[in-house]
Amino acid sequence: MRINPAVAFTLILLTLMCGAGIVSSSWGYALGRQALTGVRQPETRPSNAAAANRSGETRHELVLLDEDKIIEDVKTRIDSNN
Repeated sequence: MRINPAVAFTLILLTLMCGAGIVSSSWGYALGRQALTGVRQPETRPSNAAAANRSGETRHELVLLDEDKIIEDVKTRIDSNN
């Protein structure tokens, strides 16, 4: 019984692709692990630390923009580009 050359070639390529995928993934995992050595998760949340460092309370006002002015501005810019 003879093996069809196309089937043999396909199986060889499939085996090489699987091998290359395994080598590539293990190499990428090793590089990523090496890149992250010394990196740790923060011990506290940055927002809580910033709030604790503030001496005085500052309140930020929420400014709502006028929708009609924004639409007029956009229309003016669109018309000026044409």
